[in-house]
Order: sequence, then structure tokens, then C-alpha cells
Amino acid sequence: MKRKHRKTVALVFHQPVSANIKWAEIESLLVALGGELSEREGSRIGVRLFGEHRVFHRPHPTPNTDKGAVISIRKWFKENGVKP
Repeated sequence: MKRKHRKTVALVFHQPVSANIKWAEIESLLVALGGELSEREGSRIGVRLFGEHRVFHRPHPTPNTDKGAVISIRKWFKENGVKP
């Protein structure tokens, strides 16, 4: 995993939850972990990773991921052995 992806994982696991993670960085990390992204209706994005399919909402108008999505991603990562 590249250094920038390790940095993003660290931000996802940071306490308190960070509200300054760019969604583009999370998308890049998901792809680096082997995920497949698919465009869904509206601003939704489908992610197939770890043998599961999840749907997330791309943030707008700001590029920062909301805290609820970061918590969901953190939990998903923990369940599948991704660690900072």
C-alpha cells in the first residue's frame, strides 16, 4: 500500500473522528485495497470489496467525508482486518 493510502487509513482510524478526509482519498484507498467502484443513482457510489457490496453517498457541495461515513468505513475495515 502506498504511503498516501496508509495516511488515509490512519485518518479513518483517528480518534476523535476526523471531518477533514477528502472523499477522493477514500475512493482511492478503496481501489488500492482491491475494491471496485460503480456509479449509482444521484451521488451514490457502489463499492464491492471484501466480498461485500456497500453503497456510500458522495459528499457535496464540500469534498469532505462526513463523520458518519468515516465511522461506517472504520467499522467495515475493522471487520475485515484493515489496520492503521
